[in-house]
Amino acid sequence: MPRPNILLIFTDQQRADTIHACGNPIIRTPNLDRLAHEGVCFSSTFTPTPECVPARCALIHGLYPHRTGCMSNADPMPTDRPTFMQALSAAGYRTHGIGKMHFMPDSQALRGFQTREHQEELRERVEDDDYLRFLRAQGYGHVYDPMGCRGEMYYVPQPAQVPASCHATQWIGDRSVAFLREHCEQNGDQPFFLWASFIHPHPPFSPPTPWNKLYRAAMMPLPKRPEGYEALQTYMMKVQNRYKYRDQGADLNLLRCTIAYYYACISFIDYQVGRMAAALEETGQLDNTLIVFTADHGELLGDYGSYGKRSMLDSAARIPLIARYPGRFAAGAVCDAPASLVDVFPTLLAAASHPHLVGEGRGEGGLDGCDLAELAAGGHADRTVYSQYQ
Repeated sequence: MPRPNILLIFTDQQRADTIHACGNPIIRTPNLDRLAHEGVCFSSTFTPTPECVPARCALIHGLYPHRTGCMSNADPMPTDRPTFMQALSAAGYRTHGIGKMHFMPDSQALRGFQTREHQEELRERVEDDDYLRFLRAQGYGHVYDPMGCRGEMYYVPQPAQVPASCHATQWIGDRSVAFLREHCEQNGDQPFFLWASFIHPHPPFSPPTPWNKLYRAAMMPLPKRPEGYEALQTYMMKVQNRYKYRDQGADLNLLRCTIAYYYACISFIDYQVGRMAAALEETGQLDNTLIVFTADHGELLGDYGSYGKRSMLDSAARIPLIARYPGRFAAGAVCDAPASLVDVFPTLLAAASHPHLVGEGRGEGGLDGCDLAELAAGGHADRTVYSQYQ
């Protein structure tokens, strides 16, 4: 059996309960639903840490934060440990990254990729960011906040300042489809690893028109605010509410509109997932590609009167995880065993038949995760996964 291609689709700040096929009756995610119906949905997946940089660091190294030494957004990622991009490149894969990586301290670093196309969340020099250069070429160089206005507007839902055709999410979809088609048509004998990494649904929630009209605020459910919810607010949750301008009472209409725009951001990502799947299907590579969809951490989204991440409550700590590859994952299955982002590293390399990991145990010097295909097949049933904040 040939080694499969690998497509990792990654989102930022997406909750576990935001996929229709995985239990959300309101959100529209037909393409993620297809992945779930044709693959395995891991229903109890937790981030190694509910913060962007250390979660991504744990992902690429297959190690928990206390082993990477990267435990907050301010911490540098290690340079003395291998990434799965390095391992796949060494194994003969064509490796390419598109979108937000949030590599610290050097956002331009390859960290094992052979090539990258840059789109980072915070505005940097236009010359260093492929997406910003694209916007300038399209006549939108004057837009200072193409990802949405932050500061006081951080949690105020807002239509994007650019059209859908130039939106950050569409650009990731465009560039990913272009890579898939070009590689499959010109280099079909060499397996590829593509990491398509979206900034959304990270706030500000700024879907483009007409996607911002997909959900109506009045039809959105209110956040989870059980009696006595204030007692569940940790110090860090109170800090987040303060600097996100969300600690002066709740406007229920605004809350519903915020959720509507958050859902719209995810549905627009789902549309790009469908475009990628179509490109693989049209080039005859869909069933020869391991597709993994997941996120770095969740979003409180008003639950317990709080916003952001940095919490061990499910809203922030649980994340979506779907794996599709007919050769290793049964169609339509749900795995309730605990899973983690640290499992992605061994899963990708096991699918690639990488000799370094075949039969290798975990522990000191090894990886902290396990092969998700083994987990879905009933292995590691008694495992525990961990999450930590700083």
